[in-house]
Amino acid sequence: MTAVASTVKTAADAKLLRFALKQDAMGSGANGVVYVVAAATFGGMFGLPAAFLYPTGAFLVVFAAALFLLASRTTVSRAAVGVVMAVNIAWVAASAELLLAGWFPLTGLGTALVIAQAVVVAGFTGLQFAGLRRTG
Repeated sequence: MTAVASTVKTAADAKLLRFALKQDAMGSGANGVVYVVAAATFGGMFGLPAAFLYPTGAFLVVFAAALFLLASRTTVSRAAVGVVMAVNIAWVAASAELLLAGWFPLTGLGTALVIAQAVVVAGFTGLQFAGLRRTG
């Protein structure tokens, strides 16, 4: 039976992983703050209701804080990174569902935003996966 390490041991081993987590945190945090602060304005521009953007923004701010905390730990929990990747995959799936189901009357700019965010989040997830592979 092969033992699997549950944490990443050294900072050097986790360089790509920490980078990916921090980039994800910065993007998530910036979007979250904008959604909370300017929900009404952005809602109109994108065709998304402010009542949707406020809690989404709050979630993103908390998620970003968790990502920064995870990336700054002496050892990075592989299980926690797995949860982060699962949340990111759920975000991408929800973005596709939002577009396909027509939940909101998105503007062209709103459609572009949803697609762009899904692509970026998928990219973060790919970097996080690559970082995990390098560490273990």
